[in-house]
Amino acid sequence: MKTLVGDQLAFFNTNQTKDIGWRIEQLKKLRNLLKTNETLLYQAIYADFKKSEFDTFTTELSILYTEIDETIDKVNSWAKKKKVKTNLLNFPATSYIIPEPLGVTLVIGAWNYPFQLSLLPAIAAIAAGNTVIVKPSEIASECSKVMAQLINNHFNPEFFKVVEGGVAETTDLLAQRFDKIFFTGSVAVGKIVYAAAAKHLTPVTLELGGKSPAIIADDCNLKITVKRLVWAKFLNAGQTCIAPDYVLVSKKLEQSFLELVKKEIESQYFSVQNQNYVQIINSRNLKRLVDLIDKEKVYHGGTVDEQARIIEPTILHNVTFEDKVMQEEIFGPILPVIAYHSLDDAIAKIKAGEKPLSCYVFTSDAAIKNKLLTEISFGSGAVNESLMQIANSHLPFGGVGESGMGAYHGEHGFRAFSHYKSVLEKSTLIEPSLKYFPHSVKKLKWIKWIMGVS
Repeated sequence: MKTLVGDQLAFFNTNQTKDIGWRIEQLKKLRNLLKTNETLLYQAIYADFKKSEFDTFTTELSILYTEIDETIDKVNSWAKKKKVKTNLLNFPATSYIIPEPLGVTLVIGAWNYPFQLSLLPAIAAIAAGNTVIVKPSEIASECSKVMAQLINNHFNPEFFKVVEGGVAETTDLLAQRFDKIFFTGSVAVGKIVYAAAAKHLTPVTLELGGKSPAIIADDCNLKITVKRLVWAKFLNAGQTCIAPDYVLVSKKLEQSFLELVKKEIESQYFSVQNQNYVQIINSRNLKRLVDLIDKEKVYHGGTVDEQARIIEPTILHNVTFEDKVMQEEIFGPILPVIAYHSLDDAIAKIKAGEKPLSCYVFTSDAAIKNKLLTEISFGSGAVNESLMQIANSHLPFGGVGESGMGAYHGEHGFRAFSHYKSVLEKSTLIEPSLKYFPHSVKKLKWIKWIMGVS
């Protein structure tokens, strides 16, 4: 790993990656590589998840294509030197900010959306002019293998390289000195990455997780609310970091909500055969999820096929914040429903925990909406929608507190992998003597006047 990082640093120092045209060429090459090998990508993700082409395109490839297209279209603007105002104290001069690449970067991807979560940060890193080492999750093993095959056979490893492996390889990578580390995964591993980066004072972006609530007020459009929530929760069998983790519903609506959720689930016929459902990634995660299902609190679902690694969409009711299912991020097709008597009580319960990665508010009342958006801290979210904020590249995507730090998507990704270098350029035609010795009361008065202080 040390040799690889050293080779990438040497390549970065040739300044080739600083050419915007060259960056655009690499992004076009990547897009063409993905497009040409779509069948291979579909086969790999089906092998790991039994995921359909429809869901793979909509949740993985389409996001990569649109990100590359937008970046190619706008990177020249993002990378431009930007003039800013110069204060009177520095007259005559000009001031500007130059976005510059950080250097050698490491992207550690997650298994749940293996192509999107490994390659989307890499696109941002390339756009900003960095070299990139991608470490995909070994858990989605076929996807990792295909990514390594495609990238390593078509790109110069001194610029763009995929490193496969498990804990040992990741540990070895984290021992190296990078100029930026981007990690997507669990809070526990995020802390390990952060600690490793701190040894070299390496800046990090951490995309983590948490228990993301969906809050349903009395006045919501319940039919639409349920339809959007069910889709968002059971997409990818709940293995989505920004999926609604649990529902807080007004006690008044609880029974109606539960009945409509059950009907909506039944109407969708979730199954691998119907190409709208996937299996749990491995037996370890399957067992963890099964242990979270309290059979006495199952309102709907709860059936498990261990051999196929399928858990039926499951709704739990009469749940409390003390239940086992509420002690960790679920990351699977289990939806606990908790009734609240007052909005303030619901808010207090959310704020008693860690800041969530996402929050979803369902209401038609502007006062309720503003109250929830003001009082609850979260990474990203939506009003009367769930999950779809990720599809808008104009919105920064990231967490806060234990759900992560930093953000990306669109220009926010470019910024995440850039340093904004401040420059003051001074004329040599004149040189006022105010700052030079000998000092005097008169000079100090002039300085105070120029600075606007007394």
